[in-house]
Amino acid sequence: MNKCIHFLILAMLLVFFSGCAEKIEVVFPANAYEYGFFSGLWHGFIAPFSLIGMFFDMDVVIFATKNTGLSYGLGFLIGSGGWGILASNARKRKD
Repeated sequence: MNKCIHFLILAMLLVFFSGCAEKIEVVFPANAYEYGFFSGLWHGFIAPFSLIGMFFDMDVVIFATKNTGLSYGLGFLIGSGGWGILASNARKRKD
């Protein structure tokens, strides 16, 4: 019973705060550059640094809004996953 009440309160707060959300309409110029796989790979690799930059400058974003879709997303995923691969290789012990 107690978990049910906590869930309902959380759901009500989520609905309440979602009313504060604002949709931002982004209009791109006709000649705007579309980012592809390799741009997504690069943006994924520098994502931790972009996150830090977002705290100081509102014009810095983690990913490109005008991208090619699946290829950009795949590149971003591979690029950002590289950090975990590098960290796991550093922790391996030599026996």
